[in-house]
Amino acid sequence: MEIITQCHEIVATSIARIFLGLLFFFQGYDAVINIKIKNVITTYEPTFENKGVPKFITICGVWYTSYSELIGGCLLTLGLFEYCALYLLGINLLVASVAFSINSPMWDMRFVFPRLVLLLFLLLVPRSWNVWTLDNLIF
Repeated sequence: MEIITQCHEIVATSIARIFLGLLFFFQGYDAVINIKIKNVITTYEPTFENKGVPKFITICGVWYTSYSELIGGCLLTLGLFEYCALYLLGINLLVASVAFSINSPMWDMRFVFPRLVLLLFLLLVPRSWNVWTLDNLIF
């Protein structure tokens, strides 16, 4: 029983990392594989064009968010290049927040805020809590 109480920080950190990674991975998978990038761009382009956002910015934003979610989510789930993945996903959340704010200044944060909290938690926990990762195994 003592070993369980000594590992609860490690378990909590691992669950948070894997959960957040899966959330991002499946969102990216949906955008890249199921919906396709072209269709995501087609969905957002008219709204942003009406707000004065250049088409190039919309295209770059969709490509970045979709692939950073797919790749970053996969890396985070595996615990591989974890901090790089967290930084890319943090930028992803900032880009998504700007896009949502351009679209509607009073947007619903229920999907973004939990991800932000988990991401910040993972960036702030001590390294000694985050040992069940491929980073730790390989490096």
